[in-house]
Amino acid sequence: MIRIEGVSKHFGDLVAVENLSLNIHEGEIFGLLGPNGAGKSTIISMISGQQLPTSGTVRVRGDDPTTTESKRLLGVAPQSIALYEELSAMDNLSFFGSLYRLNRQQLKERSETVLDFVGLTDRASDRVEKYSGGMKRRLNLAITLMHEPELLLLDEPTVGVDPQSRNKLFENVLALKAQGKTVVYTTHYMEEAERLCDRVGIIDHGKMLALDKVDSLIDQHGGDSQLSYSTGDEDISRTTDRPIEDLQQILADHLNIRDLRLTRPDLERVFLNLTGRHLRD
Repeated sequence: MIRIEGVSKHFGDLVAVENLSLNIHEGEIFGLLGPNGAGKSTIISMISGQQLPTSGTVRVRGDDPTTTESKRLLGVAPQSIALYEELSAMDNLSFFGSLYRLNRQQLKERSETVLDFVGLTDRASDRVEKYSGGMKRRLNLAITLMHEPELLLLDEPTVGVDPQSRNKLFENVLALKAQGKTVVYTTHYMEEAERLCDRVGIIDHGKMLALDKVDSLIDQHGGDSQLSYSTGDEDISRTTDRPIEDLQQILADHLNIRDLRLTRPDLERVFLNLTGRHLRD
């Protein structure tokens, strides 16, 4: 669906993306992870044709992303919510849908369908300014779906949302995959990527540091597991690359084990191991 070959993007002296090559397969949810300023939004902008690479090529199903054919394939939910707050949800959907030349009947049918999909049917006539942050994010997604795109670019879609809206957005993304859509999902929330993504690419300073399935990334870059337990006389904690064998040995050696815990590496550990633990303000 997406082929990126040797792409760099410079803004003056700032290198936002450097020599990036990446293939994203049709029908997958691809997670693009990175700290703030890592280059995620710039990559989304180049895939959508809003920005041109300084060098290299981006292709969406073989075509330049700036072509009309490519743009009809795309649905983009930007990190900054793009809504007219003085209008109702239905009016927002009608306006954005009309940009894709949907006729009146199509606008009505698609608006009803996408509002039901994101759980906003009962608030369709309310002005967006009355919506919570989570409702606005869900409406942002609904607008993205108006013209039934095959490729969805979701840039930090859960920033600032309540847990209920966040869970609904997760359900929406998985439902879109089940419909055969391709989803590119940028986030810096590791649990989202673990839950949703078929493959994950970790990017920092515009460079791809690692790319694979989540389990493979954890195996390659997560480091050792940690065993912690108490014998009553002392508290013991140690790292291990053989957690099951060591756990069995501990249980065999000690009859009075208390508070036994096994902590396995996760995607957050991978992320920090690759990108560092210093603050990014």
